[in-house]
Amino acid sequence: MKFIHFYRRAAILGVMAMVACAVSAQQNIKTIRLMVGYSAGGPVDQAARLLAQPLGKELGASIIVENKTGANATLAGDAVAKAKPDGSMLWFAASPTVTISPNVMRKMPFDPAKDLTPVAPVLSYYNVLVINKDLPFQSVKNLVDFAKANPGKLTYGSAGTGGSNHLSGELFADRTGTKLNHIPYKGNAPAMTDVIGGTLTMMFDIVGSARPFISGGKVRVLAVTSPQRNPSLPNVPTMAESGLPGLAGFDVGGWYGVYAPPGAPEALVARYNQAMNKVLAQADVKEKLLEMGYELWSGTPKLLADRGSKERAMWATVTKGIEIE
Repeated sequence: MKFIHFYRRAAILGVMAMVACAVSAQQNIKTIRLMVGYSAGGPVDQAARLLAQPLGKELGASIIVENKTGANATLAGDAVAKAKPDGSMLWFAASPTVTISPNVMRKMPFDPAKDLTPVAPVLSYYNVLVINKDLPFQSVKNLVDFAKANPGKLTYGSAGTGGSNHLSGELFADRTGTKLNHIPYKGNAPAMTDVIGGTLTMMFDIVGSARPFISGGKVRVLAVTSPQRNPSLPNVPTMAESGLPGLAGFDVGGWYGVYAPPGAPEALVARYNQAMNKVLAQADVKEKLLEMGYELWSGTPKLLADRGSKERAMWATVTKGIEIE
């Protein structure tokens, strides 16, 4: 019996030592690389940079946002999936790479369900349909009428094939019975540049990143993809309000979350999760994010993991027939 108690005590002490080492290792980390799979200036990058400074302050470290674009935004996630689980590298992920890409990519470099450690949910978002300001369309109906009369003539950009703004366009075309040409980019920012310049007809962009271009008169906004109007754009109608039967119940959005490498110690994950939740509760941070059109989505690592799993299953049906390299 004494031997049993001895081994139990030894096991408990061993676990405690591992946790202590994990926390100690994290406390010694002075620089954290926050990987973003999209180009600088885009919505994911903007949100990551807004949160990096206060998050670093909470953790007592300097957080450097690193843009690693390409392969449908999976390169950033792959870098984290192959990194040491010491807390020095995290992935600021947009949901399409976690939930949609596994269903449409022929060969994804990592498995989001197995090769990452969920740390914290961060934000939810919806898209908004914007067009080149010099075009004559004043409403979604005007746009759809032209598209039906001119199949394939209208183009729309996205942050990459399989992203939420790409699938917003796919769903829009399907629901309205139109044919649109999709042009994928390596981020929202370059696509928006071409909408403004007239190279593209339109794009579905995240509300937060599109607002400056809307308020500045650079583009014309037609509708939001949420079921209700967005508080930051109260005068912009929903797709359903267009009156077109196929757009009733139109609802396409996404979210951001933070992931660590596989095998990250529970104590480290808990500390990072707690720090992110504290940052999201700060009044000035909340105000800025809400102004950008986001909805705060804080919680546990399990909340992030469960939503990812649920939406991967949902998009498996929606994306059937779509395949990319």
